[in-house]
Order: sequence, then C-alpha cells, then structure tokens
Amino acid sequence: MNNTSAPPDRMHSISSLFEPEFSQRLCEIFEQHIAFNQVLGLRIDSLEADRVKAHITMRPELIGHFTHQRLHGGVISATLDAMGGLAVMAATGARHMDEAPLARLARFGKLGTIDLRIDYLRPATGPRFHATAEVLRLGSRVASTRMEFKDAEGRLLSSGAGAYIVS
Repeated sequence: MNNTSAPPDRMHSISSLFEPEFSQRLCEIFEQHIAFNQVLGLRIDSLEADRVKAHITMRPELIGHFTHQRLHGGVISATLDAMGGLAVMAATGARHMDEAPLARLARFGKLGTIDLRIDYLRPATGPRFHATAEVLRLGSRVASTRMEFKDAEGRLLSSGAGAYIVS
C-alpha cells in the first residue's frame, strides 16, 4: 500500500513541538510508508523531543487468543519497537533543529533495532491501546529507549526497552 495522501483520520492535528512540515512528513513515513505499521494500525498522537505517543485500535486480525479476545503479543512487541524507533527519530529531529526539515528526515536512513526487551505484565484486552516511548540516551551511534503499552483506562500492560543504531 503506497498511498501518497494521508489517511482520513490523519487529517486531525497531532501535538508536536516541530514545524508542520517535519511533523506531517514524519507521520506520513511512520504511518503510511512503513507497511507493517499500517498492518498494526499505528497512529501518532504526539511528537515531542523527549516523548512520543501513539495508539492502535483492536481489530479481529490483531487477536492472538481468540477465546479471550486478547491482543497478540507480537502486536505489542512490534508496536513498542516501532515506538522506540519513532522516539529516536523525534529526539534526532530535535537535536538538529538548525537543519531544514527534509535534511533531518534524511538522517533516519540507517535507523534500526539492535536490541529489544518486552515485559508482558497483563493481558491486553479492550477497544484501544496507547503506546509511549522516550529516549533515555541519544548518542552519535546508538540510542537507548524505554516504552510503555497501556489499555484505554491507562493500565500498564507491557513495558519495553530498546537499543537502536542511529548511524
């Protein structure tokens, strides 16, 4: 699916410290050009230098335990991994605010996961889930992140930690 226009629900604005050109393009890359994020249904809610937020909505194709209607653990893991990467993108974008938006976006070409740990704390059931990530350290080559996955009531369901190659 290579859509060039924003999906209908992307027409709402997100909370962001970045200029609209950077925010809109980063959302487009994350939500439309990363095909697996489309499968997950990830939608960005907030882009800040130190924290990013997004959500997914429960759908039948994301269920891992059909009897209890629980979200598949792989969906949680993939969501937290994607959020860690998004947090690194935001932190990198904030670090280089002296550059034009497209130059900052070009910095993400080598971003990749080095290590990922997920702790599953509670079963994930419900209509909607929220994920957050923050960068603990942004080095010149490696970034470390912490992530959380919560239900619609704000209960912590899973937490994660990741390391990402930056350059």
